[in-house]
Amino acid sequence: MDSTLKPVTHASSQSKGDIRTGRIKQIWTGIVRDRFLYVLALPGLLYFLIFRYVPMWGIVISFQNYSPYQGVTGSPWVGLEHFQRFFSNPDFLVLFRNTLAINALSLVLFFPLPIVLSLMLNEVRNAMYKKIIQSIVYLPHFLSWVIIVGITFLLFSTGDGAVNQILVSLGFSKIDFLTNKNYFWGMLTAQSIWKDAGWGTIIFLAAMASIDPQLYEAAKMDGAGRFRQMWHVTLPGIRSVIIILLILRLGHIMDVGFEQVFLMMNGAVSEVADVFDTYVYRLGVKQGQFSYSTAVGLFKSVVGLLLVIGANKLAKKFGEEGVY
Repeated sequence: MDSTLKPVTHASSQSKGDIRTGRIKQIWTGIVRDRFLYVLALPGLLYFLIFRYVPMWGIVISFQNYSPYQGVTGSPWVGLEHFQRFFSNPDFLVLFRNTLAINALSLVLFFPLPIVLSLMLNEVRNAMYKKIIQSIVYLPHFLSWVIIVGITFLLFSTGDGAVNQILVSLGFSKIDFLTNKNYFWGMLTAQSIWKDAGWGTIIFLAAMASIDPQLYEAAKMDGAGRFRQMWHVTLPGIRSVIIILLILRLGHIMDVGFEQVFLMMNGAVSEVADVFDTYVYRLGVKQGQFSYSTAVGLFKSVVGLLLVIGANKLAKKFGEEGVY
């Protein structure tokens, strides 16, 4: 009985080896065939490898009392001490509330606007007008946050801001837009909308361009007007893109944007302006608490990762493709 099994086992292992060799040869043949494409992708791969993956080694200092003089290998390990300190800190709830509120406003008000703007641009039939409008709405994206915050100060400052001057000329009293904490979250959301709503239309317009024109012709024959075509043809055609971008957006729910908040922040609004990014800057860069600030950054990343995984599973459960 043993003598009959040995040849079978040998043949089975040999066939597996042949399959493995064939796969390796097939992969290598594909690499050689598409070598110029891989060379073209090499700079991007090196960028992510050097600036995204290699720095992840620094995460270990969140579990240490890191000292620049002792280095990563010589600093003592403290386990979850920094995380316990962060979660028990009264600032945690304030930071979490501010970050979540700003991102919630951005998700509810900002995320749908590029979709609406894309639908409107897609309905412009004159190519020249469409290009002009696209150029105008794209332009603010290329302005730095320093310029945008400077424009905001010129328009909304209490002293000689243009908006307050108009209000006074109309008989109204001045409004403290920049020093009133009730307006801070709205100001940030409005700035983000003005800066990036136009730029966000690029992906949606590209998705709309891939929709089969025959679907629109069929909708016209069924008596559908422009609005019905948008609702029953265009939106379903870009639904997968909307879901993918929404999932990716949830991954940044703990990221507000350091530059914008830091430039808009002042003592009068610090209670509603302090977020995880400014907190990490204050403690990590200014006070040198490297391990503690790294622990805060790791917490943000883990929350974003969990949200992406959960949202992706939920999307697949409802029959969508998801991110992966």
